[in-house]
Amino acid sequence: MLAAAPAANAVVPDSQFDVYYGETYTWGDIKWYNRSVVVEGTHKSVSPTSCRGTTVYTLDSQGRQLSVSWSMYAVCGDSARFTMTVPADVPGGAAFVRVCLDNGRTDPPITALACKRYGRP
Repeated sequence: MLAAAPAANAVVPDSQFDVYYGETYTWGDIKWYNRSVVVEGTHKSVSPTSCRGTTVYTLDSQGRQLSVSWSMYAVCGDSARFTMTVPADVPGGAAFVRVCLDNGRTDPPITALACKRYGRP
């Protein structure tokens, strides 16, 4: 008897995200994988005294948080690209991703200014 070949990763289309708070924003793409998501984008701050960053949560199909990651570099009166891999260590990976524009802190407590939730396509 021959052993069955392992299942290939299903191709899941990328999702786009955009979260705005006043004139500041975070936007980009979510790449869905079986045990993680990769979030790539740009965040922007218009004031040198009001910094911005991005926080990403992976959620299961019931909306329970699996993991969280935040951008390591805040922007203050500027914009910057970021890439982060956020674990979703459950079969099939994250069902949802919550993306937040935050106050730009690089350590907790991070304050979310605006958030949106995106479902796996």
